[in-house]
Amino acid sequence: MNFPRRQFLQNSLLATAGWMLAGPALFGASPREITYRVRKGDTLSSIASQHGVSVADLQKRNRLKGDRILAGQKLVIPGEAANALAIAPVIAATKSIHVDHDRWRYIVIHHSGIEDGNAKAYDAGHRRRGMEHGLAYHFVIGNGRDSGEGEIEIGPRWTQQLRGGHVRKTEVNNTGIGICLVGNFEKRRPSAKQLAAAFDLVDWLRAGQVHPKHTLTVHRWVDRNHTVCPGRHFPFTTLKRRYRLT
Repeated sequence: MNFPRRQFLQNSLLATAGWMLAGPALFGASPREITYRVRKGDTLSSIASQHGVSVADLQKRNRLKGDRILAGQKLVIPGEAANALAIAPVIAATKSIHVDHDRWRYIVIHHSGIEDGNAKAYDAGHRRRGMEHGLAYHFVIGNGRDSGEGEIEIGPRWTQQLRGGHVRKTEVNNTGIGICLVGNFEKRRPSAKQLAAAFDLVDWLRAGQVHPKHTLTVHRWVDRNHTVCPGRHFPFTTLKRRYRLT
């Protein structure tokens, strides 16, 4: 169930990935670079963290002498921060399936709560617990231990367009896409590469794979009083600011 793994793709696929990544704050650029428009409340460090680059690299690429940035200013995010290699397999796999866009009304972010594991391991575990379709999530994002750091693994619930099994609420399972970042974020923050991959995946899903009136949320906001997922060190403030969540 661990498919497809990160693979070296043809340049043409990466070029396609570059423009398909565009979300509400991203503007067209090459597969290796994107342009970001600064929003009110952004800081250079928060932008760097969102895109998995260092502040120093961000300053160097944009010839900034300090940390001062202004709302509306455009910044070039350097290198492969567009995460084309991570998102390209998702785009490629999705081309061969029929996505029920109107069905998907939720995108729910989780952590695994443990540092080990990947999509294959979690699939086996969920099957042992009696879950008919195995892996409860649609996507798993690795932490570098059992899959690549920031690697997006695609589960059969996405390729087969099946309901999730990742929350307690039936409605949200029926209409919600589950994204699980590997790690215990009660003890640490997700890595910059994991966050960059998660946000790129969310941006791509929101740009045409889900119902226009969908809800982006996290597990603890769905199943209140039942879980701390995705952990107290998950950057909730960054998530809310990036997607203007209340």
